[in-house]
Amino acid sequence: MSTGDWVEAGLDELEVAEHGDTTPLPVVAIVGRPNVGKSTLVNRIIGRREAVVEDVPGVTRDRVTYDANWRGRRFTVVDTGGWDPDATGMNLRIAEQAQVAVELADVIVFVVDATVGATDADEIVGSVLRQSGKPVILAANKVDNQQLEMEAAALWALGLGEPYPVSALHGRSSGDLLDVVLDALPETPQMTFGAERGPARVALLGKPNVGKSSLLNQLAGEERVLVDPMAGTTRDPVDELIELGGRTWRFVDTAGIRRRDRELQGADFYAAMRTRAALERTEVAIVLIDASEPLTEQDLRIIGLVIESGRAMVVAFNKWDLVDEDRRYYLEKEIDRQLVRTPWALRVNISAKTGRHMDRLVPALEKALDSWSTRVPTARLNAFLTELVHATPPPVRGGKQPKILFATQASVEPPKFVLFTSGWLEDTYRRFIERRIREEFGFAGSPIDVTMKIREKRPKKDK
Repeated sequence: MSTGDWVEAGLDELEVAEHGDTTPLPVVAIVGRPNVGKSTLVNRIIGRREAVVEDVPGVTRDRVTYDANWRGRRFTVVDTGGWDPDATGMNLRIAEQAQVAVELADVIVFVVDATVGATDADEIVGSVLRQSGKPVILAANKVDNQQLEMEAAALWALGLGEPYPVSALHGRSSGDLLDVVLDALPETPQMTFGAERGPARVALLGKPNVGKSSLLNQLAGEERVLVDPMAGTTRDPVDELIELGGRTWRFVDTAGIRRRDRELQGADFYAAMRTRAALERTEVAIVLIDASEPLTEQDLRIIGLVIESGRAMVVAFNKWDLVDEDRRYYLEKEIDRQLVRTPWALRVNISAKTGRHMDRLVPALEKALDSWSTRVPTARLNAFLTELVHATPPPVRGGKQPKILFATQASVEPPKFVLFTSGWLEDTYRRFIERRIREEFGFAGSPIDVTMKIREKRPKKDK
């Protein structure tokens, strides 16, 4: 490929994709009850209007992340939906997303409407935040004048320290608030990936009563967590440090995921959300499936959840001691039919109860983690793609055949590849490239993401 092709592909973007800093940024969660101005504050922090703002509660529903920079320090801002302790239905799910954001954040900014004062809901949320153990900064919003600034002092009663008066809408004292946020940020974020992060974290996932707690006890060689035939014994994620294969692992036993989230209520709903939060803090997941029973929609949804999270994955077919020859035959058919999109997932057949084939689990975890952190040299990747495209060119689209100008692996954990192209590549062709990348470079046990960056047409210069 010529230097001209590189320039046409956008050299600046290539340099960012290939050499950019992939160190995770510290996370600042913006939380508070509905309609206190969280999204307005987020827009003020990031310096542009991206978070949707409307004068009705409940506009923000999911956790939304944005990159921010203040005084040369980069961090991630998480905008959350309104946190109402008395919420039900959809509002309950919105509130739980806010709680998950708190669990994953390094610093929490609690936004309160100073014109209203501390409500009962604010006091309840404040109590939860005090117990989180995280740095909490109390932002007294909608303070547009000196009189309101004096009234904001009443928010000391929340027990979260000094309230910082700010007007997110007009920008009043927003810089002072950001100075406080920067002072509270850790030098390194809570969620770090790499050799220095300590023991690898492994999430144990599966539907209720599939044997997650039994597996954890078998790995530990003793009863660390409660095992009961009744489904749903585990509610909160349970962390356990276990020595296996000459290294220390941190296993996280999670609550069984029951059907769809919208069908859950009360403690089951909160348990499912805590399970999702636990998955986001891990590097690899073991998805347990009851091999003695047909694959269910729940099993497939849990596998999809791991893929969506971008974590490495090992699928462990448990209760193998109960599987006869006929069941093994039908199980292979089910796997071929229902797991056709995840042939890369590593499989082990085990029995958590008897300990059968438990020695195969650690090698599978290590292989999945190695794949998850694998980086393909740019020169080797482009040489491979050149040969691949020469043998199997992309399909013609709109009378023109798109070209792959350049490719690079933008990041690891999970591996992400960017194709700089002259036109749109069909989904089927990108899946073909993904399959061939796996065949050439491995990545067993790890998801990979292949995206494209289409070169913009340059305007013709006037002669």
